Amino acid sequence: MLVTDKRIKIAGSSLIGVFARCTEKVLLVPKEVGETDRQILEAGLKVPTVQVLAGVGSILGSLVAANSSGFVVTHHAGNEELEVLREHGRVAKLPARINAAGNVILVNDSAALVHPELSGRACETIEQTLGVKVEKGTIGGIKTVGMAAVATNKGILVHPRVSEKEISVLEKLFELPVDVGTVNLGSPLVGSGVLANSHGYFAGFGTSGPELGRIEDALGFLV
Repeated sequence: MLVTDKRIKIAGSSLIGVFARCTEKVLLVPKEVGETDRQILEAGLKVPTVQVLAGVGSILGSLVAANSSGFVVTHHAGNEELEVLREHGRVAKLPARINAAGNVILVNDSAALVHPELSGRACETIEQTLGVKVEKGTIGGIKTVGMAAVATNKGILVHPRVSEKEISVLEKLFELPVDVGTVNLGSPLVGSGVLANSHGYFAGFGTSGPELGRIEDALGFLV
């Protein structure tokens, strides 16, 4: 893993939100992340790392949605992965055809915005497992809301094409400020390139200084 200040790569990629998933309590990382790299991540986010696969490989951030209460995972996850996660909270498989949970669920410790085509059963699973209120919606017209935004308990960073109506929905649902930004030199899919909780954050290695400033402002790290 390459690290420059708050800019990192995981599994050789700047798409760090695709490969890892952060909460207030733990950081899920792929098996190939080494001990030194884990220490860097733990120091920056102030949570322990947990190494786990999510059924089909290293793209944990895309396949797992999580908060302090638990984890909603792809239905491809096996018993071994589920047992590891159960040591840290409630766990459920997402009962849906669209099951890349990290891509389709934007969640913090109080609320979740989810893909508009998820079923009532899937929404109920998310609500019960993560202990949050759930609403369907889009961000910038994008249904994969987990990649179009980053939500912590302090703020929300979203795709720059977000509409005023979508911002209003997010502000009402999460009861937090919402701001726009990009990552990795202009990518609007900020969820793919940021790991954050209320303690700290990392952005993809290609992220510019001005982009870091927007991330820090949106997520409440600027005083």
